Amino acid sequence: MTAFFLGRTAFSYAKMDRERNALNMSAFEVDYEAAESTLAERTYIRLRDDIITTLLPPGTLLREAELMKRLEVGRTPVREALQRLQYDGFVVVSARRGTFVSKIDINDLTAVYEARARIESWATRLAAERLREFERQEARQLIDELKQTTGPMALEDILALDRRVHRFIYKVAKNSFLFDTLDHYHNLSLRILYVAMKRFPTLVPRLEDVLHDQVLMLEAVCRGDADEAEKIAMAHVMSFESEVRKVI
Repeated sequence: MTAFFLGRTAFSYAKMDRERNALNMSAFEVDYEAAESTLAERTYIRLRDDIITTLLPPGTLLREAELMKRLEVGRTPVREALQRLQYDGFVVVSARRGTFVSKIDINDLTAVYEARARIESWATRLAAERLREFERQEARQLIDELKQTTGPMALEDILALDRRVHRFIYKVAKNSFLFDTLDHYHNLSLRILYVAMKRFPTLVPRLEDVLHDQVLMLEAVCRGDADEAEKIAMAHVMSFESEVRKVI
């Protein structure tokens, strides 16, 4: 398998925190107080988002003591968070070497985008079929915001808007199991995207085209045109997978 970041990553938590503060973390719309308010949940969300944005790069060694100190939590929340991250595929555990941020390979790209394209296009069909009037108003607001987006945008701002659109679709599909599944696949996709962007910043202009695709998708959902909405969603995911593949 072709893998990225194969060596052990030299890492500084202080440097990571400086970079994290510079990012617009609204890309993940995380309300740490509103999330299931347990230390383990908040610890999980913080670590997951740092992995997604590559502030914790692939291959980083995760030491419990360092995480406890940086996050100001005890050992139990850190361990519970790491267990969830391992289950989600963001962390790997070696009995001899320790716990590491998982690496990314080309097979991950194909598998994640194939699964996401099929499931997300179906969710978009359901959204078009199940949209209620007050949700239509919310969709119109998103469309207006997307149309008003002009000129160069920071990566974090583009991804913040992209995430809002996708989470709206997942919500309107009205299937909690589908929501959780798609949210997980979207997080995996985001990490692949951040890795690609770090290596090839030229992908950012293509991201702005993605916002235009989302206008068409939301308009189809608002019309109740399930066939067109499903078609656009499928093309939206697969075309971007193709763009990412060109540069990795």
